[in-house]
Parts: sequence; C-alpha cells; structure tokens
Amino acid sequence: MTLENPKLLTLEQAVAAREKMRAEGRRLVLTNGVFDLLHTGHLYYLQKARALGGANGALFIALNSDASVKALKGPLRPVQDEAQRAYALAATWFVDGVFVFREPRLTAEILALEPDIYAKAGDYTLEKLDAGERAALQTAGTKIEFLPFLPGFSTTGLIAKIKAAGGI
Repeated sequence: MTLENPKLLTLEQAVAAREKMRAEGRRLVLTNGVFDLLHTGHLYYLQKARALGGANGALFIALNSDASVKALKGPLRPVQDEAQRAYALAATWFVDGVFVFREPRLTAEILALEPDIYAKAGDYTLEKLDAGERAALQTAGTKIEFLPFLPGFSTTGLIAKIKAAGGI
C-alpha cells in the first residue's frame, strides 16, 4: 500500500518550495534525523524547532534513508521504513515538508536549501556536528540552534520497553 503524502518532497521540490518561501520573506528551519518511532521527545523537539522560524516560518525535515539508518543504528533498524516515518512526520501540523536523504551527510542538501536556521537537539554541540555539514551551514549563512533535550525519551528506550512488555 502506498500512502499519499503531499508533504513528502524530492530535494528539487524542497528547493523550489524554499525559493518561493524566500521570495515571500518566510524563514526556513531545517532539521534532520531518523525519527524511527515518533515519540514525545521527537514531538517536543520538532514543535520547538518549528517555532524558531516564527509565525510565518516553515520546518523541513531531512529524513535518513533506510540504508543510512541501518548503517547508523544496526541491522534491526529502522523499525518503520522511510515512507512510514515520513508519513508520521508529515501528519503533524508543525512539519511543512519532509525529504529523504541518502548520503551519509547532509552537506549537499544544506547548500541547495540554504536554510535560515538549522536546529539540532541539545544532546548535540557545535563540536559534535560533522565538520562538512558545519562548513556548509557556515557557507549558507545559516544560524545553528541547539534546542533543549527532553530527557527520558528515546527510540532505543521505547524499543526496550516494548520488548520488555512482550511486544517484540
């Protein structure tokens, strides 16, 4: 079954939407991640990220491809495939667009989109950001924001709870 998802964009569509936003004076916030099992920590973070753009802003999510999730998290992940993860993210009011990225790093996408703001959760620091991505953000003139990390919520922890409950 194919899920209809009008917020799922190709990079080319995301760039076209970005150009329209820029012409309208709207700000783009970009974040990225796996977002495997959407949980309270994700929702809290994404709402805060969206708010960085102001009332007229937009939030785009660069979603790790299934292959990159396997490389990052191991052979049993992702639990949900990229289409399912993109659908769940797009179902929220505060996400304006989702695109899947397939390379290990987001450098080309950052340079193509030139977001106004790049958001990461508070478990990251400037030093923990990939040097290439950080350089791309600098080249694009993007402001980097680290948002508070909501402790006690993680996909790994959620999977452990489900296993303990006998669900997996």
